[in-house]
Amino acid sequence: MTTTRADKKAQAKAEYNAFLAVCPSRQLLDRISDKWVVLILCALGGDAPERPGASHAPKAMRYSELARLLAGVSQKMLTQTLRALERDGLLIRTVTPTVPVTVTYELTDLGLSLHHLTRGLRQWAQTHMGQVLVNRESHDARAS
Repeated sequence: MTTTRADKKAQAKAEYNAFLAVCPSRQLLDRISDKWVVLILCALGGDAPERPGASHAPKAMRYSELARLLAGVSQKMLTQTLRALERDGLLIRTVTPTVPVTVTYELTDLGLSLHHLTRGLRQWAQTHMGQVLVNRESHDARAS
């Protein structure tokens, strides 16, 4: 029996198991669990801090807007992260031939589907940070 390309693809998809060391989904989990990835997806998904007239809708953003919004990210890290997200098909990089050249980034449908999850993760972290800090302090006091 000959196995078609579609059969091979379906079989490979059925065999993805992140608990196995050789599974490629581990690389994807590593990528999407990065704080800069979470924050970039949230920013492009419209979750940036409140601004007058903010719509909370996904929007394209320029590199400089992302750099200003993501306090503490280095130029190298932002560039590497954006390239990786583009390679994974989570965002689209659009170059417009203006003077100077305008480069924008926006979520693809795949990126938007992941954004819905990262939004919840970011909100959970912000909501529960006070409790986590209290727990850390209590733990550290016992450990001393």
